[in-house]
Amino acid sequence: MQLDGKTIAILIAPRGTEDVEFVRPAQALTEAGAKVVAVSLEAGTAETVNQDLDPGSRHPVDATVSDVSASGFDGLVIPGGTVGADKIRGSAEAVAFVRGFFEAGKPVAAICHGPWALVEAGVLEGAG
Repeated sequence: MQLDGKTIAILIAPRGTEDVEFVRPAQALTEAGAKVVAVSLEAGTAETVNQDLDPGSRHPVDATVSDVSASGFDGLVIPGGTVGADKIRGSAEAVAFVRGFFEAGKPVAAICHGPWALVEAGVLEGAG
């Protein structure tokens, strides 16, 4: 599946997103031709983790949830990591950002603990 011309947001917490759950989807999307935008709660750099405990890597944040909306993207990926996913579901702005993709009928992928944001957004009622 080619994603040429598509822009995909990956919602990364400032700290605590599982590294492989951010890095691998970003690589796969880029290889498929998509432009990947790292969206976070804070500007600057996001720090990932490995298995929730060990330091992962640092990734530049391209935009904050307060500066973007679902209308600027073709899809969304929400990685897991218990600490990062908890930060995201606790942010009203992040939850509204996620909800916007569902309201627009755009695809959303959530990995591991990432679906916590979907529960918080109230978008799973009747799904499945």
